[in-house]
Amino acid sequence: MDFLKTVFIIIQLFMCIFLMTIIVLQSGKNSGLSALSGKADTYLARNKSKSRDMRLALATKWVAGSFVILTVVLNLL
Repeated sequence: MDFLKTVFIIIQLFMCIFLMTIIVLQSGKNSGLSALSGKADTYLARNKSKSRDMRLALATKWVAGSFVILTVVLNLL
């Protein structure tokens, strides 16, 4: 039981570092000078589903959800 808990703690540590890295890599909602003028309709904004930011946002949701589930499991152990 202690071995399993140790493994889960190490996995949670790596997930925490990975989650922080993903969050830091994301760009802000109002990044760039186009946000000042209100012209945010660029090629990348129209194709956001294929952009790097969308993939990072999806990865953030999955890693954060896994992190929460693993935290609950660790509390039950």
